[in-house]
Amino acid sequence: MTLTIGIDIGGTKVAGGVVDGSGVVLASTLRSTPASDPAAIRDVVADVVTELRAKHEVTAVGIGAAGWIDSDRSTVQFAPNLAWRDEPLRDALTERLDLPVVVENDANVAAWAEFQFGAAREAASAILFTVGTGIGGGIIWNGHLVRGSHGVAAEFGHGLAVPGGRECGCGRHGCLEQYASGNALVRYARETAAADRDAAEFMLKATGGDVEAIDGPLVTQAAEAGEPAAVAAFVEIGGYLGEAMADMAQFLDPDVIIVGGGVIKAGELLLAPTRERFTAALGARAQLPTAVITAAQMGRQAGIIGAADLARH
Repeated sequence: MTLTIGIDIGGTKVAGGVVDGSGVVLASTLRSTPASDPAAIRDVVADVVTELRAKHEVTAVGIGAAGWIDSDRSTVQFAPNLAWRDEPLRDALTERLDLPVVVENDANVAAWAEFQFGAAREAASAILFTVGTGIGGGIIWNGHLVRGSHGVAAEFGHGLAVPGGRECGCGRHGCLEQYASGNALVRYARETAAADRDAAEFMLKATGGDVEAIDGPLVTQAAEAGEPAAVAAFVEIGGYLGEAMADMAQFLDPDVIIVGGGVIKAGELLLAPTRERFTAALGARAQLPTAVITAAQMGRQAGIIGAADLARH
């Protein structure tokens, strides 16, 4: 049985695991991310691999990282939460570890995990929206990961949602990420709480009346309890997601559209308004067969499993 290692590099944690060909994580470990020091990040990744391979014979290493990866899956061209700028990560780690290394965008590896082992395992084509602090995406088409000519396809979070809208960290205005992400969810809930404290009684009681202390987990908890301000925040981001997914259905006609990322913990609180707006936005197209919208299944290990399996392939 061929074993590979998957590494999921985030802004605060580096998670690694040994994964078999069925997508089962046999061993795992976790480190803090020294986000401001590229050399230290390489040291941490090497340390994780060394620990994992001490008890398992592995053939390759896959790395998933939040950032723009070049077409050769070798260089991290830019990472918003890590000090990587044109970082030759693959070659540096291949030389150090004496193992083949593949570097891929974190949303792409999550999409691959869902395609191989999760919500899209019965599909020929699938689209993943990762909804967390920001919004990422991945496309699987006829069994292949779509990366684009320059390696940076499926940046759904930076598609246009509102012309001339809120400024985005990418330099554009009105990006989907500003209206349908976890950050947007919290912003909507805070705005409503400030304008109508009665609609946010649950959240304000939990924060001692401090609107700015409202965070994502609290919004989810409040929405589960039926709090109007929290429910409305999910309806708001679900609406924008549904519109974006309708565009994807028109452009690509996938079998399934998957919602992953931290916000999907809210389940139907997010999926129900997303599906409703998706259907409405399709217009007459909704009368024809179209994509199923569903929750991701691989959870927090998606990055490890997807990266490891891409390395295997």
